[in-house]
Amino acid sequence: QVQLQESGPGLVKPSQTLSLTCTVSGGSITAGDYAWTWIRQPPGKGLEWLGVISYDGTVYHNPSQQSRTTISRDTLKNQVSLQLSSVTPEDTAVYSCAATKYSPDWYSRVLKHDHEYRGRGIQVTVSS
Repeated sequence: QVQLQESGPGLVKPSQTLSLTCTVSGGSITAGDYAWTWIRQPPGKGLEWLGVISYDGTVYHNPSQQSRTTISRDTLKNQVSLQLSSVTPEDTAVYSCAATKYSPDWYSRVLKHDHEYRGRGIQVTVSS
């Protein structure tokens, strides 16, 4: 069973860059079984996907956040990372990573937040 654990600072100042890491266990991020997505949920709002990285390292961004979002991976550590630049208080949210099994409709499932596994998430607050 795949397990995902998010880590990073819980408090970030406005205009800084938010950096989070998702450590994957129970499966390899390069195995070709899953795509790996970053999601967030602001308080009182719905889920928003930020981007997804496939087993071969190809990244797909949510166009609404593409200019500020960087998604990368460390294959030796089996980790996927998120960087969100120039944060504002509106970026305050619970951030989580998720695994979506490859299938013909895997990308549409990512957009619908339909994942096989998802981490517990990490609360990130943007405040001075």
